[in-house]
Amino acid sequence: MQKIILFLLLIILVFGCKKEPILQDYNLRGAVFGTTYNIKYVSAEKNYQSAIDSLFFLINKSLSTYIPSSDISKINNGDTAVIVDDFFVEVFQKSKRIYKETNGYFDPTVGNLVNAWGFGPKNEKRNLTDVQVKEQMKLVGFNKVHLEGRKIIKEYKNIFLDFNSIAKGYGIDVVARFLESKNIKNYLVEIGGEIRSRGKKNDNSDWTIKLVNPLHKNDLDKFKKLNLSNKSMATSGNYRKFRIDEYGKKHVHTINPKTGYATESNLLSASVIANIDCADVDAYATAFMAMGLEKTKEFLEKHNKVDVILLFSDKKGTLKEYVTNTYK
Repeated sequence: MQKIILFLLLIILVFGCKKEPILQDYNLRGAVFGTTYNIKYVSAEKNYQSAIDSLFFLINKSLSTYIPSSDISKINNGDTAVIVDDFFVEVFQKSKRIYKETNGYFDPTVGNLVNAWGFGPKNEKRNLTDVQVKEQMKLVGFNKVHLEGRKIIKEYKNIFLDFNSIAKGYGIDVVARFLESKNIKNYLVEIGGEIRSRGKKNDNSDWTIKLVNPLHKNDLDKFKKLNLSNKSMATSGNYRKFRIDEYGKKHVHTINPKTGYATESNLLSASVIANIDCADVDAYATAFMAMGLEKTKEFLEKHNKVDVILLFSDKKGTLKEYVTNTYK
């Protein structure tokens, strides 16, 4: 009987002395997708940076056009035996849906034109003639690419897939899902200016950001403060990424998939905010820049699940904005 009592006391001591986990707030920083990331999460047991970097490695291995050995690079180089992974399948299916929703203004098959105008991994920086653009446009159209099982089928072997306009947002979604799988309910994930957040900061205040004024992008003064708690946001703009050719003509990184040209629309930037995946708002922001102001307004009349802040310059160079009701 004494032995039994001693054994029970030992069990109580062992389990009674079990320490409560120490919860901390974390702010992780690093480099990915040719830019930087900033991940904040509140009241968590451990630092997950190594696991997150491993996820980024797998996404790049699948979808990076800048890595020659990635699945998408192999497909672009004509390898028809590639079996794509879950990351690729999800991005492909999202892209196909948004391609249809935007009537082709979001189109991952503009990759050859992105390269030719000097904004892709090949960095060609050519000044295409009208005839050359017309020839390249034969390879544009996401309806010419199909997913059969886990293989990509292209109607023309030279079609160049480029998911870079959705990949940052998708990477954010993957990290957000990982954090939620660890029961982390308060976080903000930012990659290159695209953001997804949930819950609150450690002082119980909302997650907020400031939107840059594109007419004064190098000033410390910002344009607008936004509440992003439980939202995703992506901004696309041509005011940072452009080039001037030897003739003084400006070429912007947003390629219009309807025309094939890298010419500026009447939008300076499009910020898309919604309680949906960041990949989706990332793709919509790209599509809106190609659409221009008026076509984007028409789109929003039929699709009210997203909010936007559209910044444009009038004929006098004055900054104007079009804002949906939530952010007025």
